[in-house]
Amino acid sequence: MSRLMLEGYRVLDLSQYLAGAGITRLLAELGPEIIKVELPPHGDPSRFLQWVEDGRSSVYIQNNRGKQSLCLDWETEDGLRILRELAARSDVVVENFAVGVLARRGLDYESLRRLNPSLVMVSISAYGQDSPWSDRPGFDGVIQATSGVMALTGDPDGPPSPTGFAVADNSTAVHGFAALGYALLHRERTGEGQHIDIAMADVMFGLQDQFAQYELSGHRIRPGRNPRHHPMYCPVGTYDLPEGYGYLLVLERQWPNLCRAMDRPDLVHDPRFATGALRAEHQAELVPLVQRWLLSFPDNASVMAHCLAHRVPLGEVFDPTQAVGHPHFEARGMVRRVPDPVLGEVIVAGYPFKFSAQPELPELTAPLLGEHNTEVLQRVLGYDDATVARLADRGVLQAGSR
Repeated sequence: MSRLMLEGYRVLDLSQYLAGAGITRLLAELGPEIIKVELPPHGDPSRFLQWVEDGRSSVYIQNNRGKQSLCLDWETEDGLRILRELAARSDVVVENFAVGVLARRGLDYESLRRLNPSLVMVSISAYGQDSPWSDRPGFDGVIQATSGVMALTGDPDGPPSPTGFAVADNSTAVHGFAALGYALLHRERTGEGQHIDIAMADVMFGLQDQFAQYELSGHRIRPGRNPRHHPMYCPVGTYDLPEGYGYLLVLERQWPNLCRAMDRPDLVHDPRFATGALRAEHQAELVPLVQRWLLSFPDNASVMAHCLAHRVPLGEVFDPTQAVGHPHFEARGMVRRVPDPVLGEVIVAGYPFKFSAQPELPELTAPLLGEHNTEVLQRVLGYDDATVARLADRGVLQAGSR
């Protein structure tokens, strides 16, 4: 394999659970050394998130491959000294503790930059380092609720619902990964490190795109949960297919294509459907026409092929498990079978970034708790065997078999 793009960089990962670990998960594929600091006695709490088999969590495996585990008691002076020494020798620190936790231990950015002026530090929190809600705890579902995202999800006639996956954690991870790349570019140009403050609520709030229409409509159009068929655009929405469901999106440019696909060129000139606004107004007449046409095909393969031939955007509603063995997701490398020292082989989601400078990805495994205690302290800090042994005897270093 050619040189990995971030080979030679060192990342000190103080994060737990998902959002912070997701940043370093994305970094790991690019080759930096990642030292994951876990707190005793049990390490990262994600080690206990389902599914757990033989003491190994699938969530932990997916988010911590390629990292070195250093299980360190930072409630001791020795533990804090080690963390400061590691930060002084690192390029990046990633953390997601509650605001104030690191400052009380002298591990905040202002303290660490005095040891390492070129350090780039990413702090993930629920509501930001400096806000009226900075002291509030927040996890994925809580952030979906307070950011407004949950109000837009679910059946319009029922209560709001969270998404079926950790969208706030994972979106925050991608934002942190992106921000870190630019901070490192800035450092390469100027030599300056910096602190990146990423709030999960900011990330989810920033993904929304309905504020302008709310204001410009005089507050008549409010963001909300969409019914099965979009109220403003028609024919856009979820339809029955011969097998399951599909989502059809036909806007102004696609409307003539759909009419040709339906073999109904007359609809193009039908005054009820002449514009997008009119099609929405006459949704009760148009939607049944489209629905009957979609169900006239013998199976999904035929309707999908027909729509593709006419450039009509239609997507089958897939269960995520259908990606396994699917020719598209397999070809894109989005279904990965990775080795694990306990479970053997585990299927994880693939890497979404395809870099021409690094077309191959390294083979990575998730560490056992404290697996790299001795290696990290000796190789990075120059500790000898006797010093490491004393730290282990005092309980500063701990390890486990999972």
